[in-house]
Amino acid sequence: MLTLLGFNLSAKFDQPLKQKTMETIKFDKDVTVMYVEATSFPDGALAAHQKLHSLFPFSTSRRYFGVSRPGNNGQIQYKAAAEVLESGEAEKYGLQTVVLKQGDYHAIVLRDYMKDIPSIQRTFNELIAQPDIDPEGYCVEEYISQNDMLCMVRIK
Repeated sequence: MLTLLGFNLSAKFDQPLKQKTMETIKFDKDVTVMYVEATSFPDGALAAHQKLHSLFPFSTSRRYFGVSRPGNNGQIQYKAAAEVLESGEAEKYGLQTVVLKQGDYHAIVLRDYMKDIPSIQRTFNELIAQPDIDPEGYCVEEYISQNDMLCMVRIK
């Protein structure tokens, strides 16, 4: 069992997650997140996270994400997201929601990602090159600490 920010995720690990080692993790249930959409990507991602965190300051009781995939125009649509904890929470703040589906995800941990921002794109390029990814899924960043993130893509 893997615990991230106080939430248990089933995992198939012989050892703790290591940087740049692709692992498979399982979301035991769907995770509904509310989001602030970036005005552009990658330039607007930071502003989207800043707006999200002005509404929902960091708390160990809530999971925080970056969620992205190509839009109809081929441009990446990026959403800074926070887990919905209470019914009606997203509506209260005028936010839309998206569901991160339960199931298996290819995952790679990035340690100290702020020291090498381009490593995020390189990591997702590696993940989306896997032949068994869900074509309707998202690229998901889960912020597991102030310095570390888990990069994930759902498996079919």
